[in-house]
Amino acid sequence: MGQQFKLRANIRFFDSLSEYFAASELGADDAILISGSVQRSFSDQIPDTCPVLVTSQYHKGEPTVDQADAIRADLPGHCRRIIAIGGGTVLDLAKMLIMKTPSGTTEELFLAPEQAECERALVAIPATCGTGSEITGTTVSELPRLHTKRGVTMDALVPAETILIPELLKELPYSVFATSSVDALIHAAESFMSPNATPHSTLFSREAIRLILRGYRCVLRRGPKHWADCAREFLLASDYAGIAFSSAGCAAVHALSYPLGGEYHIPHGEANSLVFAAVFHKYKEKEPGGRLAGLAMLLSDCLNVPETEALDALFAMVDEILPRKPLRDYGIPHGQLALFAESVLKNQTRLLKNNYVPLSREDMLAIYESVY
Repeated sequence: MGQQFKLRANIRFFDSLSEYFAASELGADDAILISGSVQRSFSDQIPDTCPVLVTSQYHKGEPTVDQADAIRADLPGHCRRIIAIGGGTVLDLAKMLIMKTPSGTTEELFLAPEQAECERALVAIPATCGTGSEITGTTVSELPRLHTKRGVTMDALVPAETILIPELLKELPYSVFATSSVDALIHAAESFMSPNATPHSTLFSREAIRLILRGYRCVLRRGPKHWADCAREFLLASDYAGIAFSSAGCAAVHALSYPLGGEYHIPHGEANSLVFAAVFHKYKEKEPGGRLAGLAMLLSDCLNVPETEALDALFAMVDEILPRKPLRDYGIPHGQLALFAESVLKNQTRLLKNNYVPLSREDMLAIYESVY
């Protein structure tokens, strides 16, 4: 079977949230799912023509299947469309809520996705510049009963419509910008490196990397307060990276980050950043040529450094945008590292199949050890 690029997107741009609502016909069969921060910042623009559910009133932090079940219980039975406005948590929850499982529980969506079916349409409006969830058929959640995170990918999860509004990003705290944009950069880098990459997915990966690194250079030159000057570029980069990884896939960086988020509740983008450099250094150790050489060439052009220094220059820049801490500073016992590696092998095969080169249990343990 040959490589495949899939793109099913209906993307619209608006200058403001009020402009979007003025152009939309929301009614009783709709429901708005929104983050608390967006709801507070734009409360005067949110219409009262349909129910509004604020995700943080059910659970603070990244999504869990229990949170999705609680929100589902409050959705009107006649709801046929969800307008999701927020970061990755809101968009991933919305994808869970458009699906129906035989048992009625969200956990079943992740354990037996082939038995789920779509019962609602989704309009996805991102308010961060990281997940790319507004364009993908993937949702990720913590499964508290299993003490891990899992993701599921299927065409039914692709939003019916994606709305891009740069205005929504401009109220983000710098810390949220940093974690979300680094997540987008990792999406782009992993999809660029994926054995499933195609010329089309590589096109989107490459442009996402260029836009993010150009934006980072601007942030580091002008100062953190000025990151929103590039809000439109970061929003586009996140969307491009989402298009790329929805086809080529994410890989070991995401796989190794999931136990950190699932058991120690480290925010997703931050957890990814902790293992980003270590995974790519392991790749370089095992296979320095191939697509890794192509990435070094791209980074050399973006960062104006020799190709031999490009990866180190990338990770140094990322550490300036989002400084890393060692795993021990999160209260993770050293003995947990081997269990993390086992968990990744058991629960993240969906991601590991996209690795640039295969990584063994020993390789994964070495990666965790190097950042401990």
